[in-house]
Amino acid sequence: MNHVIKVLMVDDEERFRETTQKILEGRGFQMILAASGPEALTKLNENPDVAILDIKMPGMDGHELLEKIRDQNPDLPVIMLTGHGALPSARKALVKGAFDYLTKPCDIALLSSKIRDAYQQAHITAPAEEKQVAAVMVPIEEYTVLRSDLTIREALGALKDSFSSKIATSRLMETGHRSVLVTDEDGVLAGLLTIRGLLEAIMPSYLTAPKPSTADALQYSPMFWSNMFSTQIRQLGEKQIKTAMSPAPFTIDATANLMEAAYMMLEKNDRRLAVLSKGVLVGVIREQDLFFEMERILNS
Repeated sequence: MNHVIKVLMVDDEERFRETTQKILEGRGFQMILAASGPEALTKLNENPDVAILDIKMPGMDGHELLEKIRDQNPDLPVIMLTGHGALPSARKALVKGAFDYLTKPCDIALLSSKIRDAYQQAHITAPAEEKQVAAVMVPIEEYTVLRSDLTIREALGALKDSFSSKIATSRLMETGHRSVLVTDEDGVLAGLLTIRGLLEAIMPSYLTAPKPSTADALQYSPMFWSNMFSTQIRQLGEKQIKTAMSPAPFTIDATANLMEAAYMMLEKNDRRLAVLSKGVLVGVIREQDLFFEMERILNS
């Protein structure tokens, strides 16, 4: 899809508007922001392709705004945002002509997918082609990347952040990646840093070495394990990431079909694949990205 989709975002919460603008512009959308229903009506002359309306707003709420948008621009697809306790209100909006609704907080990948679906339904008459990997991947700019010569101590903060929402408000969240990509000094993908990799790195070699059966009781006694975890962690902290990283993810081309990505994840027993375009790393596709696409297809 070469057209840059213009999205009118209407919400009275300033932090939510700014956060949404930052994330969605990073995913290739052009944002038009409005803090109220009346302001949104004036922004219709900027010809948005899709509108996202918060249902609960002071003054003109989302339902009233939806009706007025229908009067001025009946072909503009509208996505409604609502709280979990207001689902009947959101379903009512579908009857009034909304394209779809999402409950808050909503995952940014799902919101992005809904925006593209709404645009396709309104502007593309031919059957939509199945999406390629590039359409659902996480762009490399949004994925944490560290150099292999950094220490484990330096990397722990970044790995911790990868388990949390990268950018979040009460209404929007970006799913965590739960891993860190590792590159060598030349910027070439070299590996992956995960919690499992750290656990494997702190295992003393003698724990997996052959031992007489009489040593089993000693190994599992409380005294045997005492302070071992802390000691190993402190020793690991000053080592370089390369000593604890897992092999680099398997790669897939950005133009590949999603079924090929699903097959590779199962065949290689890997939850994520590195995405290349003309040999250059451009993103990562995860199993949750395929999950959101499953949901989109079943509900389209």
